[in-house]
Amino acid sequence: MKLIKAIIRPNKVDDLKEAFAKIQIAGMIVTEVRGHGRQKGYTAVYRGREYEVTLLPKMQVETVVPDELVEPALQAIREAARTGEIGDGRVFICPVEVSYNIRTGERDIA
Repeated sequence: MKLIKAIIRPNKVDDLKEAFAKIQIAGMIVTEVRGHGRQKGYTAVYRGREYEVTLLPKMQVETVVPDELVEPALQAIREAARTGEIGDGRVFICPVEVSYNIRTGERDIA
């Protein structure tokens, strides 16, 4: 099993959810996050004052998939989240050794 973390633009979450549904990935966790990479930020004006916005709003989408779904999931993320501009995001893939279902106590081993 693998944990896939994708940092994407907020307006791309619904597109990604639909893309995951097409390849039978049902579960995901979505968290509002802030950060920057190459995009850096921008200067804004509020009530006549300029200020720097250096941490941009993003969404972190996490899902755990079996090894055979890693490539389809990665492709779904690329297609659903890509705009072709700086700030589209990043994907991280980490191994999962074990997981437990809290309600049933079932244990899944990678």
